[in-house]
Amino acid sequence: MAVNVTTDQSFEQDTATGVALIDFWATWCGPCRMQSPVVEALSEEMPDVNFFKLDVDQNPATAQQFRIMSIPTLMIKKDGQVVDQIVGYHPKEQLQQILQQYTA
Repeated sequence: MAVNVTTDQSFEQDTATGVALIDFWATWCGPCRMQSPVVEALSEEMPDVNFFKLDVDQNPATAQQFRIMSIPTLMIKKDGQVVDQIVGYHPKEQLQQILQQYTA
């Protein structure tokens, strides 16, 4: 699997089914650049989760809708409903444990 890009226009449709992890990020954000390879590695190891990146500078409406105040923010949706949201850098093992709660 790969990490897909989602936008204000496609966000709801992209994340409507299954378990999705959405990485809210920006190019200028150092912690976001640290989190990105972790999310990419997980996308290879967890095929039952859909992984997305949303650039908050290019897609402000979705970030505002979900009150994203700090980045990176990782949102987890299950069947279109937000079930978890974590802020800041998180190591791979921690994210894997969190995601497994929703895929089991």
